[in-house]
Amino acid sequence: MKVEAPKTYFQDIPDIKYEGLESDNPLAFRWYDENKVVAGKTLRDHFKFACAYWHSFNDTGADPFGESTHQFPWNEYKFSIDRARAKADAAFEFITKLHLPYYCFHDMDVVDYTSDVADNDKRLQTLTSHLKQKQQDTGAKLLWGTANLFSNKRYMNGAATNPDFLVLAHGAAQVKAALDATIELGGENYVFWGGREGYMSLLNTNMKREKEHLARFLHTAKDYARRNGFKGTFFIEPKPAEPSKHQYDYDVETVVGFLRQYDLIGDFKINIEVNHATLAGHTFTHELQAAADHGVLGSIDANRGDYQNGWDTDQFPNNINEITEAMLIFLEAGGLQGGGVNFDAKIRRNSTDPQDLFYAHIGAMDTFARALIIADEILQNSEYKKFRQERYASFNSGKGKQFEEGILKLEDLRQYAIDNGEPEVRSGRQEWLENLINRYI
Repeated sequence: MKVEAPKTYFQDIPDIKYEGLESDNPLAFRWYDENKVVAGKTLRDHFKFACAYWHSFNDTGADPFGESTHQFPWNEYKFSIDRARAKADAAFEFITKLHLPYYCFHDMDVVDYTSDVADNDKRLQTLTSHLKQKQQDTGAKLLWGTANLFSNKRYMNGAATNPDFLVLAHGAAQVKAALDATIELGGENYVFWGGREGYMSLLNTNMKREKEHLARFLHTAKDYARRNGFKGTFFIEPKPAEPSKHQYDYDVETVVGFLRQYDLIGDFKINIEVNHATLAGHTFTHELQAAADHGVLGSIDANRGDYQNGWDTDQFPNNINEITEAMLIFLEAGGLQGGGVNFDAKIRRNSTDPQDLFYAHIGAMDTFARALIIADEILQNSEYKKFRQERYASFNSGKGKQFEEGILKLEDLRQYAIDNGEPEVRSGRQEWLENLINRYI
């Protein structure tokens, strides 16, 4: 007997609106007024907030020690296409109620895959048509698409870096279909995350050859997309390890070096995930600054880790200090290049009510909005920028400027040290800066 889909999946949840700081309504925004203009742009345009299709509508709450705790009503459908359509209906109802302008997906998030390449293509094409209609009905857009080249057992040794060419070819077939779907849906970007593009042991790995294969794979995918009308940006999403022991897209600096070495820098930028930054031993702000300095700050997967857990816990962001410092870099860099802020985060295993997913997104969106407003006030009204500029004032003129321009030789630097004696000690005033940020918060 066929199960009839409910007309709505979140019928008890109201339309989520901005109500301001006086509101105690947990299902309302206190800071995120999408039409508020900050630093010349609306909050909606600054962030381009996106829902992560995989975590929000596929994560069951299961972990290595326990079964699923999130029971999705669309899973009552036995036929995969019916189930996938119902899941899409639920996703767009959620996106619409939250006024999210964008969403993101992996191909296998959208519809179940088999081991048959042609059948998988048909499944994705069928759902692409459904998603396109949902986009037209709601106005939501696709921020980026991607292919899951890490879950299937064939990818246990990587996809583009696999020692078996047939596995690489399967990965290419999947990317082709995901690119076709992204283009058909008007996706603004496309992401590559090398979840298993790395190694578990160097004893059985030709690292040089694998990275060359990865570069060739990316060129081949990029060329196909460009030939077929894709005008957007390609993103690489760094992560140092997990599930592999070492992944080739370790962090921003590593990825930038790779892109430059293999002549990919013109088409590719970075999608920075907060929890991946901390796993690499960096802060979120470090990775943002590195990307901004190289001109490749493309997009953000927003989440956080747990200080007591050494793995990728993908929790929703709520640290106002961390995000405020990040927004200082965000604003000074002129924002993101092509991408947006995708909540690559999942509610906790024991968060089992439908409204929990709304609470998580509302809190995260409010945190980013509040942080951006604070960061703009700091940049406009405090001594923050002036102090940072003055700290490097010795390079603005005279010998310091000549050094930056490449005029001075090593002997000139030695003579300058002799002529000017011991430098005076100058405080970095870190505590003062931290207090300044807290004062504006």
